[in-house]
Amino acid sequence: MRDIVQALEAAAALPAYQRQVLSWAPQSAQFSPGPVGAFMGYDFHLGKEGPHLIEINTNAGGAFLNAMLARAQLQCCGDATSAAGAGDFDAAVIAQFESEWLAQRGSGRPERIAIVDDQPGEQYLYPEFRLAQQSLRRQGIDAVILSPSDFHYGSGTLYGGGKRVDLVYNRLVDFGLEASEHAALRSAWLGGGAVITPNPHAHALFADKRNLAVLSDHETLSTWGLSPGNAELLRSGIPPTVQVNADNADVLWQQRRQWFFKPVAGHGSKGVYRGSKLTKNTYSRILESDYIAQAYVPPSERLVFVDGEREMLKVDVRLYTYRGDLFLAAARLYRGQTTNFRTPGGGFAPVLLMED
Repeated sequence: MRDIVQALEAAAALPAYQRQVLSWAPQSAQFSPGPVGAFMGYDFHLGKEGPHLIEINTNAGGAFLNAMLARAQLQCCGDATSAAGAGDFDAAVIAQFESEWLAQRGSGRPERIAIVDDQPGEQYLYPEFRLAQQSLRRQGIDAVILSPSDFHYGSGTLYGGGKRVDLVYNRLVDFGLEASEHAALRSAWLGGGAVITPNPHAHALFADKRNLAVLSDHETLSTWGLSPGNAELLRSGIPPTVQVNADNADVLWQQRRQWFFKPVAGHGSKGVYRGSKLTKNTYSRILESDYIAQAYVPPSERLVFVDGEREMLKVDVRLYTYRGDLFLAAARLYRGQTTNFRTPGGGFAPVLLMED
């Protein structure tokens, strides 16, 4: 999985790749002052022939919760030697934000970081925002949790709650900062008034789902200059992906059991469909929207105890990385066609390294 991530990051650095994916990105994504995006998330299914990347996220949630889970379970799992990732999670977190700051500002460190989401107190992962706030404060950085309505931008400076904000830890799912209620953040991004991470440029390079059709085309990537080794890693590690359009609509419908359909602008497993579950009416709606079709890779399974009973739950694995380097890994257990955090006995679970 780490090799696939690093191969993908190498592909994303190719000029021809960047020209291609930025051609369908919003205007705000064309600007790049330096930051590459903190808390990258790469989600994998563990197939019979190895891991397969199914999703890339630029604001991957759960890292702080999973770090806490791993620390707790290491105390009780006698055969585990460590959690998969960096030994000091708090140090890895602050190193990310300082690196993002230096990439744009060149020196110093941020004094005030705002953790931002729409109505953060109502978000499912709000407890994680609190953990992030505590982690940053332990490292000597003032951290606040704000909603977009708390900001205003003026004289080249972003203010949140009446005070200057140096860096924004962005958890919004308006990836291009295009909504009217995010205007202050958009202005700060385009005007360089604050360091924003992750940001529209990082999302455009990595997490736009249309990019998976490019990243799974190893022949084109090789033509663009990707090394043979990295091209082979992506060929075997990223399921074939195509954009759904009028030209391939009939073939995809006939072969629908082989495909998983995802909205281009979707997030959180919303609007996704396994082809074998599709109805004609739903497929018609897919054709009227922007969708990709990804070759279906069944997830692996894990035996767990739920209320004293043995149950098999599906598994995917998320790598949290920065600049291609792993700092934490976690699993998600679930039932149904996608992760939902509602399955009894399911949800996040740490990935632990065992003694041989």
